[in-house]
Order: sequence, then structure tokens, then C-alpha cells
Amino acid sequence: MRREIALLLMALAALPATADPRYQTVDVPMHIYSGGWEHYVGGGLAAFDCNGDGLPELFAAGGSAPATLLVNRSPPGGTIRFLAETPQSLRLNSVTGAYPLDIDSDGTLDLVILRAGENLLMKGGSDCAFSPFQSLGFVSADRWTTAFSATWEAGRSLPTLAFGNYVDRSDPDGPFRACDVAMLYRPDGSAYAAPLALSPGHCPLSMLFSDWGRTGRADLRISNDRHYYVDDGEEQMWAMEDLPRLYDAADGWKAHKLWGMGIASRDLTGDGLPEVFLTSMGDQRLQLPAGNGRPEYTDAPYALGTTAHRPYMGDDGRPSTGWHVAFGDVQNDGCDDIFITKGNVEQMPDSAMEDPNNLLIQNAERTFTEMGAESGVASLHRGRGAAMVDLNADGLLDIAVVNRRAPLEVWQNITPEPGNAISVSVRQPAPNVNAVGAWIEVRADGVIQSREITVGGGHAGGSAGPEHFGLGPAEMAELRVIWPDGTMSPWVERPANVYATHAER
Repeated sequence: MRREIALLLMALAALPATADPRYQTVDVPMHIYSGGWEHYVGGGLAAFDCNGDGLPELFAAGGSAPATLLVNRSPPGGTIRFLAETPQSLRLNSVTGAYPLDIDSDGTLDLVILRAGENLLMKGGSDCAFSPFQSLGFVSADRWTTAFSATWEAGRSLPTLAFGNYVDRSDPDGPFRACDVAMLYRPDGSAYAAPLALSPGHCPLSMLFSDWGRTGRADLRISNDRHYYVDDGEEQMWAMEDLPRLYDAADGWKAHKLWGMGIASRDLTGDGLPEVFLTSMGDQRLQLPAGNGRPEYTDAPYALGTTAHRPYMGDDGRPSTGWHVAFGDVQNDGCDDIFITKGNVEQMPDSAMEDPNNLLIQNAERTFTEMGAESGVASLHRGRGAAMVDLNADGLLDIAVVNRRAPLEVWQNITPEPGNAISVSVRQPAPNVNAVGAWIEVRADGVIQSREITVGGGHAGGSAGPEHFGLGPAEMAELRVIWPDGTMSPWVERPANVYATHAER
């Protein structure tokens, strides 16, 4: 209760009045995520720069249709523009999602591609060329993969990879009580050892490695779909010890059961510990860490305004279905907002059919107000994966969404008179050149924002690139990095509205 009250009442700084967020639709090449039962879930979107021009491309899962790479041809600061320029190596069917990750630490982002079938590790080359890795020893079975996360464990030359597998399609007793196990790939030298099964599996739809307690070790949180685990499943967190084990009540872990779809984490309170947002079919849950050194979380109070449990427009009063979730400061006022894609699984009769995306704006009282309709992002398509990133280097976060059985949508942020911002890119010597697991701290006007660099979460897709921080009226900011090994860089001062500030070790 102490943290709940603090979250509601905390005023880190007096916030200036800012204009309401505004988005406009951008025409993009046609892409639709389609398919039958195996593609009711999934539909992820990866955002990352694969040609070195500083602008993120979009790689969209297609389900039964081919995946698509949209190459960013936007003029910096101008109208967002994409061209469909998918190389043959990425024109893949049965893709459920994808995550960008520099697996071999060569400075070029690679792709982890999730499929209803064999998963792929694709090595990035020049000008968005991709080819399968040949020497990593990675072997994927034919599974239905719907979740992914990665981290670098100490002393490893390659990232540790976790794949969440949904229903075991080969189980004759399926689909109910037929959840598949997750698979953990740990490197053995310069290649991957045989994967370790993380059992039991409860039909995951999102997972995230995070150093939730700032201990120097990332553990694996998994959000599971109770539609299929029926009675024995729950949300999970694996302690990444030499032999991973599930946290339980003795550790402080409380059992949570929900129709889990997506995960995102962000420090909203300024105490340096990340809160966790879980989307689901029924309600959306912001969970607050107890801050006692134990993996103990409580649901945020309803008054905070984050449950987003029913549609906010139209007359369909049935419960909402949330999928991808992302934090980001869309007005650059120094307060992180929340974007959630919404949409019925297919024809679930107890869930809303007209279910608009949410844009929850954090206000000066540190509560959240729904502004999806007012901002222009209230699509009624069946949203799935998404990305909230700066697509045209103007310092504002844009939004892209993959829809099931409807075209991909992109909205350009045209908020009038936004606050200032800074974008921070970090780099260190190999391995783990993009410093996954590091924490960036940005200080402006006496307020510190803390951000963990992670790979995973969302719904079947993620982003890689500079971290965006809204600064409000501040014209200068200080930043430092706590590197994955715990080394702390000194504070350095940087001007606002510089969107490629680098922090190198």
C-alpha cells in the first residue's frame, strides 16, 4: 500500500502544461497478418535500423502470408515514408514475430524470427541483407513459438535466448491442457549448447529478461494464456541460476493467473526499480514491485487509470483484449505514457469486437487519462504487435501496428508544441556491443529517469535503437550508464533535442 500511495501522489517535478498528443495516419505499403488457428495470436513487429541511415525499418510478421520488410525512406523531420523492399531471405511464411538483436556482436543488428515451425537466427548484413547463421550450433524444433527474450549472462560470448512455445500441436489431447515447454539456449563457448526445457510451460504469449531488483542478474518473467492452461498454470518468473528454477511463495512470488498477452517494464516512480505492465483478455495490469529485495508485486490501484478493461468508445461493453504494450513519452513532457494494441482474438463471444487501441497519457498528478480517440490512434482493427519509436528523427515517438486480417497501420506524431527530448544510444566493446542489461540514467531539472536496456516483451516483437527520453522544458540533460558488469560511467552533460547522443565505454 505504501508504494501505491506514493505512485499516486508523487510529484517528481512541477510539470508544465503541454498540448494534447496528436497523430495522423500515414500511407504505407499494404501488409496483413493472416492465417488460421496458428495465427490467432502472434503478429509481431520488429523496428530497427538495418541499413545504417539512422532511421528504423519495420519487419512485420505475416502468418500464412509472407513476412514483409518495410524500408524507411522518410526525410529526417518530414513525413514518414516506407517502401516494401523485402529480401528473398525474409520472405518467409508462418512467421509469428521477430526481435532485433546483435547476436554475434559485429555491430550490425541480426533478427530472431519466431514461427509456427522452426525458428530462425538471421545474420544482418549490409543494406538490409540477411542470411541464416551458419556456425552458432542453434537448432530449432518444429514448435509454435509466440514469445522471446534475450540477455547476456556474465562471461558469455553470445546472448542467452529464451523461446516461449504455445500449444503443443502434436499432443493428441490438445489444445486444452497441452501447453508446450519453453526452451532456453545458453552458449557453450562460441556456439549454443542443446536447449534446456523450462517446464512446466503454461502457453506463453510474452516473456522478458529483466534485472527487476537491480541485483546485476536478469531473471525471466513469462506471461501465460490461461485459456489453455485451464487449471494448473500461472504467471512465472525463472531465477536464472546455474540451473534455472521458478520463484515461489518462499521467495515472495505471488501466484497470478490471467490471459496474459504482453509485457513491458519501466521505472515510473523514480525509485530505480521497474514497474511491470501486463496486458490480457479482461484487464490490463500495472504491477508495482514491493522494493524489499524479493520478487513481490502488487496490482496498481484502479484509481491510477491503467486497467483499460473495456472499450472507451462505441457501445460494445464487453471486456477488452490487450496485446502489445509499450511505454514512451509521446509529448516529451518528462512522463512516460502507455500504448496498448487491442482486438478480439477472432470471434470470442465474451470479449469486445469493437476494441480500440489505448493511449494512456500520464498527467501532472501521475495518474493516467485515456486519449486514444482524441489523439487519432483509436483503430478498431484486431491489433496485435506494435512499435512506438521515432520513425523520422524529429524527436517524437510514432506508432506502427500490425493487425490481424486488416492492413498494417502507421501514425506520425504531430503533437503541437511538445517538450524537449534526448535520444541515447549506448555501445561497448564486444561481446554485447549494445549493452543489453545496462541502465541509462538521464537527469534534468533534478529529476532522474532510469531505463533498462532489454530485449523481449511486448507481443511477439520488439525494437532496437536509441532510447528516447522526454525532458519537458529542460534544455540540457546529464546522462550516465551503469554498464552490464556494474561499472558506472560519470555524469556527462548533453543538450536537449539531439537525437543521436552516444554513450560509449
